[in-house]
Amino acid sequence: MDTIQKNQTVICTIDGWSHDGAGVARVGGRAVFVPGALPGEQWRVRIVKVSSAAAFGRGEECLLPSPDRTSPGCPAYPKCGGCALRHVSYAAELEFKRQKVDEAYRRIGGLDLRVSEILGAENPDGYRNKAIYALTPDLRPGFYRFRSHDVIPVSRCLLQSPVSDRAAQAVCVFARENGLSAYDETAGVGLLRHIFTRTARSGAVQITVVAAGGFGHRTEALVAALRKACPEAVSIVLNVNRNAGNTVLAGSFFTLWGADTLEDTLCGSTFSLSPQSFYQVNPAQAERLYAKAVEFAAPGPADTVLDLYCGAGTITLALARRAGTVVGAEIVPEAVENARANALRNGVRNVEYLCGDAAQAAEELRRRDLRPAAVVVDPPRKGLDPRVISSIAAMAPERVVYVSCDCATQARDLKLFEQAGYRAERAVACDMFPRTSHVETVCLLSKLHTKQHIEVEIDLDELDATAAETKATYDEIKAWVWEHYQLKVSALYISQVKRKCGLEVGKNYHLSKSDNPKVPVCPKEKEDAIMEALRVFKMI
Repeated sequence: MDTIQKNQTVICTIDGWSHDGAGVARVGGRAVFVPGALPGEQWRVRIVKVSSAAAFGRGEECLLPSPDRTSPGCPAYPKCGGCALRHVSYAAELEFKRQKVDEAYRRIGGLDLRVSEILGAENPDGYRNKAIYALTPDLRPGFYRFRSHDVIPVSRCLLQSPVSDRAAQAVCVFARENGLSAYDETAGVGLLRHIFTRTARSGAVQITVVAAGGFGHRTEALVAALRKACPEAVSIVLNVNRNAGNTVLAGSFFTLWGADTLEDTLCGSTFSLSPQSFYQVNPAQAERLYAKAVEFAAPGPADTVLDLYCGAGTITLALARRAGTVVGAEIVPEAVENARANALRNGVRNVEYLCGDAAQAAEELRRRDLRPAAVVVDPPRKGLDPRVISSIAAMAPERVVYVSCDCATQARDLKLFEQAGYRAERAVACDMFPRTSHVETVCLLSKLHTKQHIEVEIDLDELDATAAETKATYDEIKAWVWEHYQLKVSALYISQVKRKCGLEVGKNYHLSKSDNPKVPVCPKEKEDAIMEALRVFKMI
């Protein structure tokens, strides 16, 4: 078959995975992405979209199932967007994630590096200590359908603790019995917006009710209903969020009953958590990931270690048990205050925190004539700015430890580190989010000292996005965005984002010839996805 067309039905064999866990087949020399299909399976597939780079299909019948296929065990799967891999055995899920990281290192980073091990979870269900429930218009708790704001009602989520589900149900029952309404984010009317819970390892739970206003004379009754449904509760908080849009936590916080914060332990330290605090959602796996990061950093009792993107200081405190001095750097002031309070609470004296970015932290260490033996970075999904890599290289640490929640951007950055004189020596994957397509990695980079190697700082001019070798076609960008975000973007939107980044497009490319043009503006969600594609293709 030379060509495939939309609405055509084909029979194909799945021979691989996509980045987000969909099956990939080859039909007519073209990749066809089939959500829910597994490698080795044969499917009857209806083609729903065809582009110049790839095609996308909907599996209509599995003709030959894989031995790795299993029952999801959840009636909301796959409509609910919380899980992506409930139809596959956990062993096969881990193998998919290992291959995903290795492929990113090979394809994006051009590296020979391979994952030496993947740390699987002891229990792939019930691991989340944080839950965010959305509400249906008729006040039932649930979660958003993948890439949408349609709420799929869920009475029991297998990833959450049972007490979280009970809390969400109790709020909704109370609201229905008292004639309250769900918030409509489009119209900006209604009261209840979300139910947000945190569960400590002790079983204690903090319940935050997010609403567009208060409950007035019903407040005491709401507290009584939650305490009855959830005897484990130690804190009940009201978040009055009147902001437009879909940000979950914003505005003012009022403790209705109990403590203002929830206490939990991680890596031997105690943390006091408010609803707004950043904290790992899978503490058991976070401890294994952070232990590996400390092992790779290998600090000695006289060493200084720099922890960039330190957040509330979880990795910083773990490093402090072995290092002489640990300096944590974080650009968010509230996180820095939390980190300082956490160090004080745990009696850790050999840490300090700087409020600033990586370049500012590097300058402060140079001013003090401090050379870190190791630098640990744990950036957000977008990875590191090239200037951060340059700043780290200028400090000349012996080791860099890169913790990442996105192996694609990590692979891109490892290539830049190699240009700056640091070779990726070892990588370990950690399954922090079982049943989803996400995987965390920690990589050790060592400073090169061979006579043949010439150490250089990254010259930002060498990263000129207009160079021919860094360009991707519009179709390649469209295909990447669809594969990773399931969003359709137009050439017009891509050109708008490229202009924002200072990249060249044709002089009048995709501009209206009308005297009074009404040009649609790229939505924020699609702009972010296009920006990420430009980063992956090294155009910015």
